[in-house]
Amino acid sequence: MELGADGFEQKLPLLEELILGSDFVGLDIEFTGLRSIFPKGQQTSLFDTPAEWYLKTKQSIQQFTVCQIGLSMFSSMGRKSNKYVAHSYNFFLFPTTLGIMDSEFSFQASSILFLNQYGFDYNKFLKNGIPYMNEEQEKKIKQDLLTGNWKVRSTLDKDQMKVVIDEVTRWLEMAQEGDWMTLPDITGFQAFEVQLVLRQALPTVWTLMKDKGVLVKKVSRQYRWCLENSSREHDDCRREKILLSARGFAVFFQMLVKAKKPLVGHNMMMDLLHLHEKFYRPLPESYEQFKLNIHGLFPVLIDTKNVTKEIWKELSFPRASNLLEVYEVLNSDLNPTKNSCPVIIHASECIKYVETKYPHEAAYDAFLCGSVLLKVAHLLLYRTTGGIRMEPTFPQYLDVLAPYVNQVNLIRACISKINVSHIFQNFSGPDSPSRRPPTLILKVRRWPGVDEEQIYYEFKDLCKFDVRRFTRNQFLLMTNKFKDVRIVLQEYRHHPDLQVTLYRYWRHSPNINCILQICGVITTWAFLAFILGGSSSNIQ
Repeated sequence: MELGADGFEQKLPLLEELILGSDFVGLDIEFTGLRSIFPKGQQTSLFDTPAEWYLKTKQSIQQFTVCQIGLSMFSSMGRKSNKYVAHSYNFFLFPTTLGIMDSEFSFQASSILFLNQYGFDYNKFLKNGIPYMNEEQEKKIKQDLLTGNWKVRSTLDKDQMKVVIDEVTRWLEMAQEGDWMTLPDITGFQAFEVQLVLRQALPTVWTLMKDKGVLVKKVSRQYRWCLENSSREHDDCRREKILLSARGFAVFFQMLVKAKKPLVGHNMMMDLLHLHEKFYRPLPESYEQFKLNIHGLFPVLIDTKNVTKEIWKELSFPRASNLLEVYEVLNSDLNPTKNSCPVIIHASECIKYVETKYPHEAAYDAFLCGSVLLKVAHLLLYRTTGGIRMEPTFPQYLDVLAPYVNQVNLIRACISKINVSHIFQNFSGPDSPSRRPPTLILKVRRWPGVDEEQIYYEFKDLCKFDVRRFTRNQFLLMTNKFKDVRIVLQEYRHHPDLQVTLYRYWRHSPNINCILQICGVITTWAFLAFILGGSSSNIQ
């Protein structure tokens, strides 16, 4: 089901009920871009530590915005029935533009073309996106509303506001107390702003919001005071109502946080970064603080990329390059537990997903995340117990998934490609040691002035490496594929000018070599002193 700004607030009670009644929630997010174009030498690479990667990627998160969020709430249909119903929702989002809030964000051409290829509706994003804000922005709007210091930043809104104030001022000169006028075709946040500005600028008017626009009534100053200080339940300009509308999706985000349901994604690191930045607080400078914050928001995270990687190796499943292919393999006869897997039913509002595939539509991908999780958990439980005799419950699935909980796969980007290295961020403690191919060291002879880019293109046709200069004539090479290491070591074994070997810290580190050289000099001098001292004693 698709939701935009129209009708979103009315759906909130139902959405809260679905979250509270669910066993877990699948998540997927679509963005206006993924990677910033960094200056040479500042791109993310396989050499980055997780903390370095975080600081670089943080810039991309601040530059791009969320255009669609998909959530799929999975609920068991009974303790004795291994059936689940999935309620899947697409939320089109657009940053709040209210008062002085006026966000800037970028579009990345490749991301736009990619989403367009899969039928993404940009009109729904731009024209009817649900507003949102984080806690810092909410504090600012609250302060402005409390102090009455309301300003409009947008030039377009300022021009429209000036026209409205001029029109109402001219009408006031001729109007009698109790007379009304209508400002047509003013809706949404603009209606809130018009009312706030008119009440602030003109002490003898009162305003109401109607379906056809904003109604303006001429009143005495005394009656205006009474209206402001009487019951405000039906006042369209109540601070609480404005904040509710301005917070938009952030209200639902807080519901999700309070529910503390397991959150399931696929390669979800970027999703978590955006959730923190857009709906919680600006990303902190510290990578460890980011992990701590996310763990506080979502104590149970499960990344299906992490879970399926291990299963794929053990069962020799065919390579799956995306989430839909993973889902299809698990639905095929290759899966030994296909016939006993949980039955997953789409809720009535999501029947379009029953027969048709919608890859890279956020709600559909969120549904795939949840479905993959259930099928993989069932397969793990089957292999652990040697067979399943009773219908498993979701807590049993969580138990067998325990080694993968809060282990999020880290996508690492390079200059001209995106690689996935097997590094998992542990959001409930220290990061696990990385499981990736060994680093190579290249020693160059007879190639004066060679740089990192030339080395990269030297190996590009054979396999792809990230390259970092180590010394004047030595370079470190790093890849995410073990076979690339084997190929290069074999192919360059007898190369006359390029000597490739495995990097060993104790052997190749300049610091260690320096210490060894100093120790060697000290030892030599000590030995000579001993010999010379002994010779002097013999002479005497």
